[in-house]
Order: sequence, then structure tokens, then C-alpha cells
Amino acid sequence: MHKVPTLTKDFRKIEDIGLDGGAAKLDEKKIQQVVKQVLDNETSARFEAYMDTCVHCGLCADACHYCLSHDGDPSYSPVGKMSQTIWEIVKRKGKVSPEFMRNAVQIAHTECNLCRRCMHYCPIGIDVAYMMTIVRRLGHKLGLTPQYIQDTCHSHSATGNQMWVKDDEWIDSLFWQEEEARDEFPEMRIPVEKEGAEMMYSVIAPEPKFRTHLIYQAAAIMHEARVDWTMPATPGWDNSDMAMFTGDNETMGRLKRMHYETAHRLRVKRIVMGECGHAFRSVYDVGNRWLAWRDTPIEMVHGVQFYWEMLTSGRIKVGSQIEDLVTFHDPCNIVRGRGLEEKGREVAKAFCPNFVEMTPNREHNICCCAGGGVINCGPPFKKTRIEGNSVKAEQLRATGAKIVIAPCHNCHGGLEDIIHHYKLDMKLMFLGDIIYEHMQKTRAIEEG
Repeated sequence: MHKVPTLTKDFRKIEDIGLDGGAAKLDEKKIQQVVKQVLDNETSARFEAYMDTCVHCGLCADACHYCLSHDGDPSYSPVGKMSQTIWEIVKRKGKVSPEFMRNAVQIAHTECNLCRRCMHYCPIGIDVAYMMTIVRRLGHKLGLTPQYIQDTCHSHSATGNQMWVKDDEWIDSLFWQEEEARDEFPEMRIPVEKEGAEMMYSVIAPEPKFRTHLIYQAAAIMHEARVDWTMPATPGWDNSDMAMFTGDNETMGRLKRMHYETAHRLRVKRIVMGECGHAFRSVYDVGNRWLAWRDTPIEMVHGVQFYWEMLTSGRIKVGSQIEDLVTFHDPCNIVRGRGLEEKGREVAKAFCPNFVEMTPNREHNICCCAGGGVINCGPPFKKTRIEGNSVKAEQLRATGAKIVIAPCHNCHGGLEDIIHHYKLDMKLMFLGDIIYEHMQKTRAIEEG
């Protein structure tokens, strides 16, 4: 039997205006009301089963990168996080102090990436990530959410995208990238609002804001593969979803409906998403369930699957290969969540013959420590995130690879910090980076 910790005065409290300001407005009566409302109306037999069946064996501890990176400190173990949060809330029937609730929400938001690795180590299969989302949901209903990620949700709720990108800025970004690309591909277009196209390509808001080259590269790949595609001009183009991670289920549902209704309006046959893990999870697993849809209303595939289809069908051909030693990072949401690990490797190995696996890999891979909205909680919690994933640095260093491929935006954010902080001599790339640089470009201007 594993001895589980409880919240004490030695708790690792980090100042955050969203948490501290929210707690200052609370009282125990309000907390009790919200806890009863959420537990009575929004949880089910699944929640009860997880509450009743944990035997405190502690096997989940070896699955958590936070716990492994802190010499097995049980307060970082998945079972430890449950005992410091939801177990105590349920045991006391919501009769907890604002300070307790504030600290429980900090744990749920900043010491758990919702990566679900621990579920594979639990002999019963308890989904601790789900239990942490219940704590986050309570936090949302109580006005307790880290400020940085809450600001992102405000943007998404007000504008339809998480980066405050104005409608004309979005369209200008597409035209800008089309103009840039035509120096290389004279006939290339980025089709906007093309009704009846084969597919709609959707991205996350950081692409037009910070990573416009990814739109250029995706357009070049579409052009080379002669894909019939379009992008929307209206809100619904951003498929990201921090509301899913803050427990703001109402906003999450509104965003997912907007995304699918945009594709429906354009009468496309399928949606292809860029290389983002959490957005994929939001549209195929979480948001659609909140909307009570049994499945997605329009076929939707992740960028990894799309690139695999283009490569294996011969629409994209390998033009050159990378000689450096390359490894592949398995993003939680598309591997543990969707099983795209082999398709990703097949694409990577076609361009990168000198390939080495991380250990462990595939569904047992160690998380980047950025996902689950953790990196979006901002600078106050950056140190917690980086020090909580020294095991990832050790895993990366052991490969000896010069390039790590990570087909996920959040993974890039987390791994960039890991590579920089632990001084790893590695370059980080998307699959799209590699395909664009090394595919045959039969429709490009030949360099003289």
C-alpha cells in the first residue's frame, strides 16, 4: 500500500493573479455549492468507479515525469495529486477552504499535463487526467484559473481564435504567404472560401501570429500534391482549444461547433488539421462528446495521417534525405489518443534513414511537459514545468540524435525549453518542415 500525501502548509505555492485573486473572492459556502452542482450533474459512473477502485498501490508513480524528475517524491505522483485534490474535496463534501481549493487547482493545472501515461501503468486503468479535469472544471466554475491561460480563453471566446488575430489580419496572413511562395511556385494559390473543395485545412492561431512559415510550407505541399483544398476566411479557422483545458466546457463546445459549421458551410468532404496534438484531441474526443455527438460530423484527420496518405499514394515523393541521426517524439494526443505512431515513423524514415528510437517510445513515451494547457499557464510556472521534466532531457540526450521530430505545436514549445535549459545539441522539426525541404518540387522554379 502506497502512503499518499495530503496538502500541507509546505505546499509549493506560486503566486498567480488568476488563482490568488479568485480565491480572495470565495467563501466556503460558494465552494460547497459548486462542488455539489458539478459532482451531482456533470460526473457519472466513471467518476465513481475511479474514486472507489484506486487501491493506493503507487504503480502510477513510475509513469509521471514530474515524479520521476523529483526523485520519486510521492506528492508529484498521480495518486498523490488525487489525494491532494479531488479525494479530499469529495471526502469533505466540498467543505474546503478557498486556500485549499486554490492550491488544488494549481496542482491540477501546473503539475499534470493530462498526458494519460499513468493510465497505462495503473492495474485498474484509472484515468487520472480525467480526474484532474474535474478539478479544473471546479476551478473554472469558482473563478480559479491561472491568468495566462484564462486570457487565452477570453480571446478565443471574443474573437473565435486564441491569439486576438483580427479577421482581416488572418486573411492578410494567407495572402502574404501566397505572395511569398509564388517566388518559388509561380502558380501556387492559397484558396480561400472555395466551396465544395476536397478538404478544408485548419491551423492553430499561433501559426498566423508567430509561425507563418508553416502555412507557406503546408501550401507548398498541397500545391505539389495537387490537392483540391481551401481555408476559411471566417472565424472557425483556429482549431485550438484552451477552454478544453480550463474546464470552460461551454466555450469549448461553442468553438467546436464553429469549426465544424465552417467546414459544413464550405461543403468540404473532410477537414485536415495541422500538426497540433491538443486541437486534435479537442475535435475528435472531447469537444464532440460535450456536444453529444457520437462522432465527428465531417471526416477529420490529423496532419500526420494526411502526410502519410500523400507519401504512400505517391502524390508526394522523396527528393533528398537527411543524413543526420534523427529521432521521433510521440505526442500524447495523437499516439496514446489516436494511434498515429507508425504513420508518423513511416513518413519520418522515408526522409531520414538514420533513425534512432527514444526509450521508451510510442504509447510509453515521456510527455513534453507542455501539453494539457500547462505551458499556457505562462511564465509563473515555467520553472515548475522545466524542472518537472529532467527525465525528458535524459531521454533525448541518450538517443545521440541531432534532430528530433515532434508533430505537435505544444510539444515544440515544451521541447524547445528542455533542449535550451539542459543544453542539448539538437534541432527540433515538424514533419512539415522536413517534407517541404526534402520533397521533389516538380512545380517549383529551378534555381539557376
